[in-house]
Amino acid sequence: MTIIGDSFSMLTKPEQRAGSQAAQFPLSAFEFVALMALLMALTALSVDVMLPALPQIGRSLGVANGNDRQLVVSIYLGGFALGQLIFGPISDRFGRKPPLLFGLAFYIFGTVLAASSSSFAGLLAARVLQGMGAAAPRVIAVAIVRDRFEGREMSRVMSFIIMVFIVVPIVAPGVGEGILQFSGWRSIFVLLLGVALGSGLWATLRLPETRRAGDRLPLSPGALWHAVKLVALTRQTLGYVIATGFMFGLLISYVMSSEQIFVEVYGLGAAFPIAFGSIAAFMIAASLLNASAVRKLGMRGISHATLFAGLAACAVMAFLGFPEKPPLLLFCGFMATVFFCFGIIMPNFNALAMEPMAHVAGTASSVAGFYTTGAGAIFGTLIGRSFEGGVRPLCIGIALLFIATLAVVLVTERFKLMQAKTALSPHLLEQEENAADRS
Repeated sequence: MTIIGDSFSMLTKPEQRAGSQAAQFPLSAFEFVALMALLMALTALSVDVMLPALPQIGRSLGVANGNDRQLVVSIYLGGFALGQLIFGPISDRFGRKPPLLFGLAFYIFGTVLAASSSSFAGLLAARVLQGMGAAAPRVIAVAIVRDRFEGREMSRVMSFIIMVFIVVPIVAPGVGEGILQFSGWRSIFVLLLGVALGSGLWATLRLPETRRAGDRLPLSPGALWHAVKLVALTRQTLGYVIATGFMFGLLISYVMSSEQIFVEVYGLGAAFPIAFGSIAAFMIAASLLNASAVRKLGMRGISHATLFAGLAACAVMAFLGFPEKPPLLLFCGFMATVFFCFGIIMPNFNALAMEPMAHVAGTASSVAGFYTTGAGAIFGTLIGRSFEGGVRPLCIGIALLFIATLAVVLVTERFKLMQAKTALSPHLLEQEENAADRS
C-alpha cells in the first residue's frame, strides 16, 4: 500500500511536464487513475463480457460454425483500430475532451443498434460502430496521460492504470455469465450502455482539458502527414509500436480462443470465467511490480528481461512438444506466466513508443493504436481460427509472437538490450540516426 500511495502522490507533483498546471489539476490522483482506467477498460469490457454469450448468440442468430462466433470479437477490434486513426488527430486539434465525449456518444449509438440486432450481419455492423466509438476513450486516455507525464513516470502511471483496469477482464466474463443466468445476451449490451453513459457523465463533470491551446495542431493533411512521419521516422517509436502489435496479437489470440478452450477442451462449462479471471489476475501483480521497479531498473531493463522470461516459458512448452491437450494446471501455469510477462512489457513498450512524441501525442497514440490493434486483430484471428479442438495452435502462436517481438526490439535497440537511454526529441533522434548510419 505504501508503493501505491507514493505513486498516487507522485501524480500530482508540480514538477511533471504539465508544470504548474498539474498542481491545479482538479482530480485527485486516485480519481485520475480510476477515470483513465475506466475509459481504457471500455474496450476490454466490450470484448470480455461477451465471451460467455458467444454460444447463445450463435444459436439465437443462426451461426453454425463455432469459429465464426469469434467475429463478434475480431470485427469489433477492426472498428476499434479504424477509430483510433480518426480520434487521435482530432484530439490534437480540438483538445481531448470534445472528441472523447463524441466518441462515447458514437459508442452508445452502436450499442443500441447491437442490442436490437435481428441478424448476425446486423450485430457485426453494430459491433464495428461500437469499436469505432470506443477508440476515442482509449486513444485519448493515453494522450491525456502523455500530456501530464513522460518517461519512467508515464510508465509508472500507466502501470497503475493498467492494474486497475485489468480488474475488468477478471470480472467481465463472470458478469456476462451472471447476466445470462437471468436474461438473454441482449441484456449484456444494456450493461455496456450503462457503463458508457456513466463514464461519459463522469468525464463531462470532472475531467478538465489537458491539451493546451498553444500545443494544438492544425487539422490539415499536411499537418497530419508531418505527425505521421515523425512516428514513422523515429526509430524508438516505430520499433516499439511494431513490437507492441505482436504482443497485442498474443492477447487477442488467447481472448478469441479462451471460451472454446476452457469449455470445449477442458469442459469447465460455467466455471470458464473463474479460469479466465484467475489467469488475467497475474497481470495485476505484474503491473504492481512494474510500478515499483521501473524507476530503479528503467523501462528497457525490466521489459527486455521480462521478454526473455516469456520466451523461456515458450521454450518449456516447446520442450514438451507443444501438447495438444496438456494438463489443465500446466496450461493455466503457462498462460499465467505469459500474461505476467505481458503485464510488465506492455506499459513499458507503450511508454517507450510515446516518449519522443510529446507535441503530437494524440496523433502518435492514434497511429500506434491503429497499427497495434489492427495487427493484434489479424494475428489473433489467424491463431484463434486455427482452433481444432486443442491448445497447440495457441501455444505455438504465442511462441512465434514472442520471437517476433524480440527480433523487432533487437533491431530497434541496435542489438543492445537493457540499457538506459536519454529521451530525445524526434528531431534529435533523426540526427542521431543519420550520424549512426554515416558511421
